Amino acid sequence: MLIRDETPGDAPVIGRLVTEALLLLAQSTGTEARIVEALRAEGALALSLVAEDAGEVIGYLAASAARIETQDGWGLIGPLVVAPSRHRQGIGTALMAQALRRLRTTCRGAALVGDPAYYGRFGFRAFPGLGVAGCPPEVVQALPFDGVAPCGELIHHPAFGLDQPA
Repeated sequence: MLIRDETPGDAPVIGRLVTEALLLLAQSTGTEARIVEALRAEGALALSLVAEDAGEVIGYLAASAARIETQDGWGLIGPLVVAPSRHRQGIGTALMAQALRRLRTTCRGAALVGDPAYYGRFGFRAFPGLGVAGCPPEVVQALPFDGVAPCGELIHHPAFGLDQPA
């Protein structure tokens, strides 16, 4: 398996993979592939990584710039998806490890909205006062690289459609 940057020819398969993988989640809105397309179109993808095996894209991770209240410099991870037929093979772990290595060189920390049981193994956790309107606080998580606990609203790129302050 190879973890690499997205190439222009990967965009259609990434869209299909994101949709297919996230349809399995109850909280999926069906708009996730369009969010990735909008981030790509606006040049807002800080990372766009694919996992490839035998020439087939089997996993994907996006990261975009975010801020927590007035603190710029956060990397927002999401989506992270793996082809349903390839779950539990370490693909998501490999994508996340590569993303965190790269984000550590450019960001003060990484943040995401996701399952604490899954993302906790990478060091992500909820922090008192860290949130996203409409999300349960336990799913809004961060991994500060500088050890400083984040506090405030996690502000996503407008492509996410959360109607947050810019």
